[in-house]
Amino acid sequence: MMRNIKLTIEYDGARYLGWQRLGNSDKTIQGKIEHVLKQMTGEEIEIIGSGRTDAGTHAHGQVANFKSNTAMDPKEIIEFVNRYLPRDIVVKMVEDVPERFHARYNAVGKKYSYYVWNESIPTAFERNYSFQFPQQLDIDLMNEACQKLIGKHDFIGFSALKKTKKSTVRTIDELSIEREGQLLHFTFVGDGFLYKMVRIIMGTLLEIGSGKRSITTIDDIFEQKVRSEAGETVPAQGLFLDEVYY
Repeated sequence: MMRNIKLTIEYDGARYLGWQRLGNSDKTIQGKIEHVLKQMTGEEIEIIGSGRTDAGTHAHGQVANFKSNTAMDPKEIIEFVNRYLPRDIVVKMVEDVPERFHARYNAVGKKYSYYVWNESIPTAFERNYSFQFPQQLDIDLMNEACQKLIGKHDFIGFSALKKTKKSTVRTIDELSIEREGQLLHFTFVGDGFLYKMVRIIMGTLLEIGSGKRSITTIDDIFEQKVRSEAGETVPAQGLFLDEVYY
């Protein structure tokens, strides 16, 4: 009996070239998990992720599914994979799901976090999990900018997509900032995010907060719809996929 099995996965992306399997490298999250599942089942396994995360990006709650005839129960699967996976990839949950469940196509929303180390002296411990930005930031102004980004908009100007026929309209439901000492925690919740969209929005917000650009440029980016109007793409190591909603 062919089963459809859902995995909830946590990983530290620092050592990896991203989620998606690459033929010439074993340094991908998908590749590592498929290798262990193949050992476990004796089958050729292809896992479907909720979306690709870039090299260096982390996840608290990536979701994937795969089809298998294995007779092992969820508890046995989770014990096997976590025994043989590298320690920076952990399967947190294993569930049997209906045959039609698809980790990518059934996702209705995602939550991301981005962390900024806002201090002139770097941090030894947070260096793989945050982006150091030494300039002073006007948090009130950045919160005002966040409000402009919330809602339904065409985010093509905040994306690294080349031309696409698919819709680039997305809805951001929440975009908030919390300060935890020197660490700034940005939370993004929305129905979906375009290629590098969170990292480009972050770059734009940091330029607004540090006085490099005016808050009105957000309206300009929505109007012009071109990537070059927006801020720098911040590095991937500050980005976490927290949760996928179904």
